[in-house]
Amino acid sequence: MTIALSPSASLSLGTQAFLNRPKRLFIGGEWVESRSGEMIPVLNPATEQVIAQVQAANADDVDLAVAAARRAFEGEAWSRMRPVDRERLLLRLADLLEANADEFAQLEALDNGKSVTLARQIDVALAIDFLRYVAGWATKIEGSVLPVSVPFNRERDFFAYTNRHPIGVVGQIIPWNFPLMMACWKIGPVLATGCTTILKPAEQTPLSALRLAELVQEAGYPAGVVNVITGYGNPAGAALAAHPGVDKVAFTGSTRTGKLLIDAARGNLKRLTLELGGKSPAIILPDADLDLAIPGAAMAIFFNNGQVCAAGSRLYVHRSIFDRVMAGVADVARSLKVGNGLEPDTILGPVVSQQQKDTVCGYLRAGLEAGAEALVGGKAMDRPGYFVEPTVFVNTSSDMSIVREEIFGPVVCAQPFDEVDQVIAAANDSPFGLAASLWTRDLAHTHRLASRLKAGTVWINCHTVVDAAMPFGGFKQSGWGRELGRAAIDSYTEEQSVCAML
Repeated sequence: MTIALSPSASLSLGTQAFLNRPKRLFIGGEWVESRSGEMIPVLNPATEQVIAQVQAANADDVDLAVAAARRAFEGEAWSRMRPVDRERLLLRLADLLEANADEFAQLEALDNGKSVTLARQIDVALAIDFLRYVAGWATKIEGSVLPVSVPFNRERDFFAYTNRHPIGVVGQIIPWNFPLMMACWKIGPVLATGCTTILKPAEQTPLSALRLAELVQEAGYPAGVVNVITGYGNPAGAALAAHPGVDKVAFTGSTRTGKLLIDAARGNLKRLTLELGGKSPAIILPDADLDLAIPGAAMAIFFNNGQVCAAGSRLYVHRSIFDRVMAGVADVARSLKVGNGLEPDTILGPVVSQQQKDTVCGYLRAGLEAGAEALVGGKAMDRPGYFVEPTVFVNTSSDMSIVREEIFGPVVCAQPFDEVDQVIAAANDSPFGLAASLWTRDLAHTHRLASRLKAGTVWINCHTVVDAAMPFGGFKQSGWGRELGRAAIDSYTEEQSVCAML
C-alpha cells in the first residue's frame, strides 16, 4: 500500500513493514481474522487517504477475547507468577517500546494526524515512563495489619489484616486523541496487578495498539493476558462493556458514552473507571507573568489541536490585562505551523476525521451566529485533509454553546473578569470538572484558590502537565475514579479483610 507523504517526510523501514503486514485481532496470543470478515479503513487525516485496513470485531469476537482473558487470569502461568516477574515483564515491554519509539511516533502521526515531533517527545515518552513507573508497583501491592477491638467479645484476641486481589478480566476502551499513551495508561495497571485485559482502541486510530500487541507478544507475556480487538463502538465496544465475563471496564472518552457504559455495567455490577469530558478553565490573574501565561494559555488549547480532554478551552483574564493577553494568544495562534504531522516542524495537524471536522466547524458557526468575535481563525482551512484554523473567540458569554459544551478542537473562548470570586464562580459553572489552571505570581493566594476550584487537577503557572505518579481524573460529569499514580493500582484490585480469632 502506498502512503501519501509530503516531500520532506519519510517513514522508517519498521513503520513501512508494519503497515504492509495484515492487521488482525490479537486474541489468546494469536493473530486471528474477525468472525465477520468485515474490515475498517484507516485514514491519514492529513491526506484523507486510506493507509491500512483493520478487522471489524463483533460480539462473537468479543466472546472469544473474554474467554481467552479468563483462561489466562485463572491459568497458573499468570495467576502464580511472582510480583517481581510481573515487574520484569513490564520493564521489558517499556524497553521494547523505547527501542521502537520513532516507529510509534510515526504511527501516531499517520493515523491521528498529530505532530510526529511532539508524539515522540510527549506521547511515546510518557507511555514509556508510565510503564516503568507502574512496573515498580507490582512488588508493592500490599495490605495492612488492623488493630481491631471487637468490643462484643473481649475475652478473646483477634488478628486482622487486609490484602489485595486482582479484580479479574478487564475491558478497556480508549479514545483516538492519544492512542498509544492511553493504551499504556490502561494496560500498565492490569499487568502490574495480575489482571488480564481486552483492549479496544478507537476505530479511527487502531495502529499503535496493534503494534503494541506485537511488543506484548515479543516481551513474553502468557497468551491471553493482553488481547487487542479493533472494531466500532457498536458492536464491539458495546459487547465488551456489557459482557457478563468482564469484571471491570475502564473507559476514556465522551461523557455521553460514559453514561451508556453505566447502563451496560448493570448486569453483573462490573466495576467502572470513567475518564470523561472536560471544559477546563484557565484563569490569568492580574499579577501573572505574561511572558509565561500568554504562550502557556495558548498551548493549553492548541496542544494536540485542542483534542485534549483537559484542554484550557475557557480562558478567563483579568480585565486590566485582557486586551494584551488576547492579542498575544492570537499572535501565538497565527504563528503555529499547521501541516502534515509527518513534517518535523508541524505543530498543529488536522483534526482526526471528517466527522470531527464537521463537529468543530458546527461550533464555530454557532459561536459566530451567537455574537462571538474570532480574533483569529473561525473556519475550516481550504486544503485537503481535516484541517481547522486555530481559533480565538472573544465577546463570549456563559450561555453560548461554545462556552458550555466540549468542542474538542483548536477553539478557545475568552472572557474578562473583575473579581476573584466572580471568576471562581464562572470557572465552576460547568457540568464538567476535569482540570483547571491558575496563572499568578502569588503562590500562597493561588493555593487558596486551587482548593475552591471543582476540578480533579489544578495546575499553577502551567497546563496539561501529567506525570505517572500524579492521579488524573475528574469531578462531576468528568468521570469516576482516577488514572495514574497509586489510585490506578487500587482501582484494579479488590480489598479483602481477614479476621482470625486466636
